[in-house]
Amino acid sequence: MLSSGDRLGLYEILSPLGAGGMGEVYLAKDTTLGREVAIKVLPADVASSPERLQRFEREAKTVAALNHPNIVTIFGIEASGGHRFIAMELVEGETLDRMIAPGGTSLAKIFDIAIPLADALAAAHDKGIVHRDLKPANVMVTKGGRGKIFAFVLEIIAQAAYTASTVIQ
Repeated sequence: MLSSGDRLGLYEILSPLGAGGMGEVYLAKDTTLGREVAIKVLPADVASSPERLQRFEREAKTVAALNHPNIVTIFGIEASGGHRFIAMELVEGETLDRMIAPGGTSLAKIFDIAIPLADALAAAHDKGIVHRDLKPANVMVTKGGRGKIFAFVLEIIAQAAYTASTVIQ
C-alpha cells in the first residue's frame, strides 16, 4: 500500500481512493502538468504473474485507444519503484450504485445516464472491446450528471465473431 507523499515516476500519491480485483487506486498529482489524476497500481503478486500482467497491460492499451466522453481517459501505463500502474483521468463524483437511492430513481434520470453509456459501449464494441464486468459500481457519475465507464475487463473479440453476433441480433 502506498502512502501520501510517495512518488511513482512523475506522480505524487495524495491519498487512497479504493481497491478492487485488479489493483489499488490512488489520487495523485501529476507533478509535470500540475493536475490531479487517478493511479491504478497493480498488486506485486499480480505483477509477477505474466498472464495477469498481460491482462493489465491489455486493459490499459486498449482502453487508451478509445476516445469517448463517457469512458475514462487513460493517460499512460508505466512502471516505477517496482510498481506497474495506469495513470488515468480523475472522475470526481460517485459510483452509480451509490447514487441510486434504495427505492430507485426517476426514469428520466436513468435515461440521462444510460443513453450516453449505451453510446460509449457501442463505441467500444465498434473497436472490438467488450466490458465484461459492467455494473453500477463500474460507472462513475460526475457532479454534472455524466456517467463515465471505467474498470474495463477486456476481451478483444475477433472481427468475424463480432460481425456474426451483430448479424444474429
